[in-house]
Amino acid sequence: MKPPLFFSSGSPDKVRELREILLPYRIALHSLQDFADYPVTIEDQDSIFGNAIKKAIEGAKYTGMLALGDDTGLFIAALDGNPGIFSARWAGEDCSYQDNREKILAEMQGQTNREAFFETAIALADRNGLIGVVSGRVRGTITETERGDSGFGYDSIFEVEGLGKTYAQMSDKQKNYLSHRALATQAILPLLKRILEI
Repeated sequence: MKPPLFFSSGSPDKVRELREILLPYRIALHSLQDFADYPVTIEDQDSIFGNAIKKAIEGAKYTGMLALGDDTGLFIAALDGNPGIFSARWAGEDCSYQDNREKILAEMQGQTNREAFFETAIALADRNGLIGVVSGRVRGTITETERGDSGFGYDSIFEVEGLGKTYAQMSDKQKNYLSHRALATQAILPLLKRILEI
C-alpha cells in the first residue's frame, strides 16, 4: 500500500509536477482537488516560507495526513525583488498566467539588468505541527519575449542561468530535474522518506 501524503495546493499544474517528481517513491499524493469542502488557506504571511508553513500545518490538521505546503516567488532585481510573494496574482486577484507574464514584460521594457531568481519553499507538517521547511532556488534572467510552449506560470519568460533556454523550452523531465520546486522537493525528501519509512 502506498503511503499517503497531502499536498496543500489547488493548482493542477503544481500537483502534476510534484506527482511526477515523487513518482519513483510510490507515494499516494492527495491534494485540494480530493477535498471539495477544504477551507481556503489565506496566504497572508510576509514570506514564501511563512505561506508554505501555514499551508502545510492547516493541511495536516484538516486531513490528518502528513502534509506538504509550498509557495513560490519570482524575484526580479530591477523590480526591487517583485513580484516575490505576490507572483501568483501580480496582475490582479483573478489574473491568468498570461496576464502576469505580460505585466512583467511591460515593466521590464528598457531594463538592462534582467537578473532574477525563482525560489520555492516547501514545508512538511503533521497533526502535531511543523516538522521542517526547506527551499530551492534557481537563478536566471527575464527574457524580452516569451519563448517556448511548455510549463506554466512565468516559465516562458525565465531563462535558466547557464542553459540559454527558458523552462517552457524544456521537456517535463528536464524541468522536473532542475526546477526550483524540484530542488526544494529533493531537499525535503530525506525527511519525508524517513517519516514514511520508504
